[in-house]
Amino acid sequence: MKEVIQKIRAAVYTRKSTEDGLEQDFNSLDAQRESCESYIASQKREGWILVPDRYDDAGLSGGTLKRPALQRLLQDIEDGKVDCIVTYKIDRLSRSLMDFSKLVEIFDRHKVSFISVTQAFNTTNSMGRLTLNVLLSFAQFEREVTAERIRDKFAQSKKRGIWMGGHPSLGYDVKDRKLVINTEEAEQVQRIFKRFIQIGSATTLVKELRENGLISKTRTFSTGKIRHGKPIDKGTLYKILNNQTYLGLTVYKGTAYQGEHSAIIDQKLWDKVQTILAKNNKKRGNFTRSESPSVLKGIIRCGHCNRSMRPSHTRKRGVLYRYYVCMQAAKNSYADCPLNSIAAGQIEDAVFYRIREMIQTPEMIARIWKKAKEADSKLHEREVVAAMKMLDPVWDELFPVERNRLLHLLVEQVVLTTGNMELRVRVDGINNLVNELSDPKEERSTV
Repeated sequence: MKEVIQKIRAAVYTRKSTEDGLEQDFNSLDAQRESCESYIASQKREGWILVPDRYDDAGLSGGTLKRPALQRLLQDIEDGKVDCIVTYKIDRLSRSLMDFSKLVEIFDRHKVSFISVTQAFNTTNSMGRLTLNVLLSFAQFEREVTAERIRDKFAQSKKRGIWMGGHPSLGYDVKDRKLVINTEEAEQVQRIFKRFIQIGSATTLVKELRENGLISKTRTFSTGKIRHGKPIDKGTLYKILNNQTYLGLTVYKGTAYQGEHSAIIDQKLWDKVQTILAKNNKKRGNFTRSESPSVLKGIIRCGHCNRSMRPSHTRKRGVLYRYYVCMQAAKNSYADCPLNSIAAGQIEDAVFYRIREMIQTPEMIARIWKKAKEADSKLHEREVVAAMKMLDPVWDELFPVERNRLLHLLVEQVVLTTGNMELRVRVDGINNLVNELSDPKEERSTV
């Protein structure tokens, strides 16, 4: 009797990292596929048949599994349409040892074997697996070495002052992969530096710039999408005033190198601005919390006793120590309250940290908006998000008295226990904050 040979459905997978040369009649993907099909044809007597579908990924890295053709191949494996995968080389399927481990798990689960026609092995046996891991380790090593070379080239180019891409700063455009001065924008940058020297206040200058309609740089992405500039806020202003690109320099890992582009600001003007910024920072540092003590007075409560906590202090060897004391403990006995007292600096830092979280974290912003919505506030979520985004970049530049005002604006009550701290949001304060940070010239949306 004639022996029945089981059919093995073999799929060819090809990949090329770049799109160079793909426009040719016979390209790299075709060459890979021809070699794989020849191998499958040589196994015809063993029952191998070619799966007609093509699985080709062009211009995609082997460092990720998010490739259309590969995902389609994996789906066909899940559907039981493929018994064997054939590639020209192992790194065509993946260059990552971790990713390949995931693929092998999928192959084993569906009893699918993997063949590399130039690195003969089969993953269905132990020797094939050992060979696979060795080859894949070298493929990953090659990928990492290539990445290091790219980083080194980038670093050397930056040190030589070469512009290495990205969005140009206000005052510059990109031409032939180099920064060139945009005359109109450069004049705006010079005016900003000079006015800051005259005014000496970022807050005042931002207000003036917004009144004059000055906006940040319009960006054009490689996809053709255009993001128009926005009114300049304090965060953007500080970035401009500290941008060494305007001195004709490029900065790499904190070190400035002479750039190929022309300077917009001269050294003398730059030094004057930096002197004022340094003085302002020193003022903020000297304005200690002791000059605005007990910022939680009137809003902090003991969660155990449901009583207010009042500020208290003591002085030892000339050092001032501040506390918040539970009124129940102060009136009766400290033993009556599990909390009784807490260091003022400790709890104030925790409250300010939580507020910073509120203006940075999308989940916290969503909770704030939900609170406002529950209180029948007319605010829209996007207004709250926009206000918080404006506040976050300038938080570190605020004087303590400004932060204290924001605390009382946003927080209605701080409820403290030995193991937890709850901040209760002030809804009317959110309304006021959004109104303050919104551009008065823009109409509030009612959609």
